[in-house]
Amino acid sequence: MLLGYRPRLRGAESSMAQVDTLFSEDGHEVLRFADLVVGEGVQANQFCIRHNDRAALIDPGGDLTYTPLAIALSRRVNLDGLDYILASHQDPDIIASLPRWLMHTRCQVVVSRLWSRFLPHLASSYVTGKMGEQLQARILGVADEGKVLPFAGTELWVLPAHFLHSVGNFSFYDPLSGILFSGDIGASLDGEEGQVDNFADHCHSMLGFHRRYMASNRACRLWVAMVRKLAPRMIVPQHGGYFEGANVDHFLGWLASLECGVDLLDSGNYRLPSRYG
Repeated sequence: MLLGYRPRLRGAESSMAQVDTLFSEDGHEVLRFADLVVGEGVQANQFCIRHNDRAALIDPGGDLTYTPLAIALSRRVNLDGLDYILASHQDPDIIASLPRWLMHTRCQVVVSRLWSRFLPHLASSYVTGKMGEQLQARILGVADEGKVLPFAGTELWVLPAHFLHSVGNFSFYDPLSGILFSGDIGASLDGEEGQVDNFADHCHSMLGFHRRYMASNRACRLWVAMVRKLAPRMIVPQHGGYFEGANVDHFLGWLASLECGVDLLDSGNYRLPSRYG
């Protein structure tokens, strides 16, 4: 059932950051941070792309992840070299830690133009006067068609992923590593962590989330067709395990055939409460 999905929270008394190196070659490195959430909250992955002394951070999360992420990141990257925070969309587990990153780094925040005007709600101390002007100067609102960002002599690609969880949504692609950062596309909350080995088993852990949070099969198919042109080496979602090798194609085929969102709606999903029935 479309409306029957509820995300399962993961409780913990303590959590130690897990840092995986997904790619490392000639001064270019991709890091995955996991298991940063302590207490009741949905676990999420954060990613850093480092090229020599410059860095970009993808979907850094909120207050639950800021301190452990900043500590773990600072052991691998000089935060003075953080050029970008890339936000796939506007959810709290994506970008709610924005005020702290603005305060402690010189980063520019890359987000859909649809959501750029809402970010000041997360950073009230930056809203008025000169501080407000400084905030706007640090937000790069990207148009729907996406963008190629210059990054330390290389490039990062901002790719359309609209209506695949959010009306203004982007995936990010690093051409040097061949890694696609897919945000909530491909997310799982109870399947394999790290690299997915058994896709047939793992896909069940994605089903409820995708049926509820992805808008339609049409949106899925359009995104898959775009991604196939890239032929990414790896697809890494914001939650749960990631796909490499043959499982990249397994995942794309699964998503392209998925009925979800408005495909599943009927009049039963729009009823008055029972006392009025």
